[in-house]
Amino acid sequence: MTATTAPHFGPTPSTPATRRPLAAAALLAALVGMVFGLLLGGAGPASAHAALTGSDPQDGAVVATAPKEVTLTFSEQVALGDDSIRILDPDGKRADTGVAPRDLQSGSTVKYGVSLHAGLPDGTYTVAWQAVSADSHPVSGAFTFSVGAPSKTTVALPTDQAGGGLVGALYGIARYAAYAGFILLAGGSAFVLACWQRGAGARPLQRLVVRGWMTLTVATLAMLLLRSPYTGSGKLADAFDLDGLKAVLDTKPGAALVSRLLLLGASALFIAVLFGSYAKREDEREKRDLTFGLAIGGTVIAAGIAGTWALAEHASTGIQPGIAMPVDVLHLLAVAAWLGGLTALLVALYRTPDMDATAVRRFSGIAFGSVIVLAATGIYQSWRQVGTWSALTGTGYGQLLLVKVGLVAVLIGIAWFSRRWTARLVTGGGGASAEVRDKETAPAETALAGPAAAVTAPAETTAAGTAPAETSTTEASGSAEVPDASEATAEDPARAAQLARQQAAVATAEKKRIRDADPERSGLRRSVLAEVGVAVALLAVTTVLTSTEPARTEEEAARASTAASAPATAGPVEMKLPFDTGGQNGKGTVRMEITPARTGANELHLWVDGSDGKPMDVPEVKVAFTLESKDIGPLPVVPARLTEGHWSADGVQIPMAGNWKVAVTVRTSDIDQTTIDKNMKIG
Repeated sequence: MTATTAPHFGPTPSTPATRRPLAAAALLAALVGMVFGLLLGGAGPASAHAALTGSDPQDGAVVATAPKEVTLTFSEQVALGDDSIRILDPDGKRADTGVAPRDLQSGSTVKYGVSLHAGLPDGTYTVAWQAVSADSHPVSGAFTFSVGAPSKTTVALPTDQAGGGLVGALYGIARYAAYAGFILLAGGSAFVLACWQRGAGARPLQRLVVRGWMTLTVATLAMLLLRSPYTGSGKLADAFDLDGLKAVLDTKPGAALVSRLLLLGASALFIAVLFGSYAKREDEREKRDLTFGLAIGGTVIAAGIAGTWALAEHASTGIQPGIAMPVDVLHLLAVAAWLGGLTALLVALYRTPDMDATAVRRFSGIAFGSVIVLAATGIYQSWRQVGTWSALTGTGYGQLLLVKVGLVAVLIGIAWFSRRWTARLVTGGGGASAEVRDKETAPAETALAGPAAAVTAPAETTAAGTAPAETSTTEASGSAEVPDASEATAEDPARAAQLARQQAAVATAEKKRIRDADPERSGLRRSVLAEVGVAVALLAVTTVLTSTEPARTEEEAARASTAASAPATAGPVEMKLPFDTGGQNGKGTVRMEITPARTGANELHLWVDGSDGKPMDVPEVKVAFTLESKDIGPLPVVPARLTEGHWSADGVQIPMAGNWKVAVTVRTSDIDQTTIDKNMKIG
């Protein structure tokens, strides 16, 4: 038995293999710090999910007469159907005309209006709406307003959000499966081409990539069929409605899904070449040329598939879409190269006996580069979708982002240990692997002399699971002796084939035993398995993030709602109106106070003083409120006389905030009266 030198396990602290992980950790820590630093910076308004930022009438408003039209204002572009906005009367009947919403957009303001029937009775009306935002996600909501005075209503405000229920759950599963399939397809292929080209002939890696392709294809088809009920009725049976499918194909998300299917057809051809002629190619020069062609073609296909997400997701709307979409493509490609390659590495470590340490070292470098790209693109995406500390900690999107950052930190920590095992593997097995390559024709016990050699030993089994007879390790392992197949060839060919299979099985079992006994390889397998486990959780959080309303939009909608409902004044509003009816003792001043001067019910007080400043008793005083900017009013108020010169009215309804014109009519005799008016800010 040929002796081998004992491998050296692990570099000393001063070696480059150790300094590189430490430098990487320091760099990544700095990048994470930059993320939160940039989050403190402000930016212009941005949206991804659309949000309702205003309406006329406003939520909870009380108007004197029924409006001719109800308008809704959104934070971004939305897609509306003919029945997307419905107004229901107190009895639950349709109060709108059923005509498609009118587009009232002006500049950057996104507004739609729905006409109402004439002669609507007093009471509380419900406005229910549903739309599809520019980032492809359905949004919905409801609010009420009242005509004359609030009343009881038989309409229950919907509590379910658009895109929920069974259809929403299935669509979410398909989205997760699509991301996972893309990662396995793109990352597994990249691992074979860039790290371990001999792996193109390994059945486990072939199955991994093909299953990734199948998963992505099935998930894309499912999303295409579920798209119509996901954004509309919510009924699973509508998935096979041809009219709904045709409508989906006319939308941006539908076009993106169809484009993805076409690119998956091209990727099927790529897979056939990669695991077909490329795996069988022996000439080094021809294989190098084919590697270059496959790398270019595969990158184009992968970037195109990643672009279908950027086209129809958060990156396509909001601020800087021209920058955000390419950044999103880079982010997805980096995720696939890292996590998909990591999964391929795990499969190779567990299922193939002959993967060499060079492939592990190459993937380590690719993974580190992918993390750098992820950090850079993640910084930009976080700034774009979050923007402030309050949004980071006070919104669901921000909190999910914090969870994602935490998982990435854990993943990087585990990856640091994997790089250490990789350094030990290369240092311990590098010399032995060269020795093994020089002795491929030597007896089996020489090739299997040490654990380190087993890690880098070349493949001795073919894809079909057979091996040449000389690879037997029966004597070296001390197992039961298997006769030489060549001795039985002349007498019984069938017996010879059986003995060859036995010898191949013994050789494979021995190589697996020695491989599993190698501490470097075992340690790397454990750390990579932990990385994959965290990566699965990270992918789940990322999938949820893509369907969550971004923090910027949520804060904008909250600010708009607060501005609409909060009073502009904190106390009563007072004003003086001098008058002159033209008759005897017809001059004086009306002092008016309205409390609390906000939308809803208010209390009105009037004091009429004569020209001498003393209370003046007049026969009649009337008041009317008009909001000319909204064509509301005049809303008449007839105050009651309390004492000489003092009039009041309770329950004065102000339907919405604005600059109201207040007209006061004073009658000092049977024939002498005048009306004076003045603007007053209310609400």
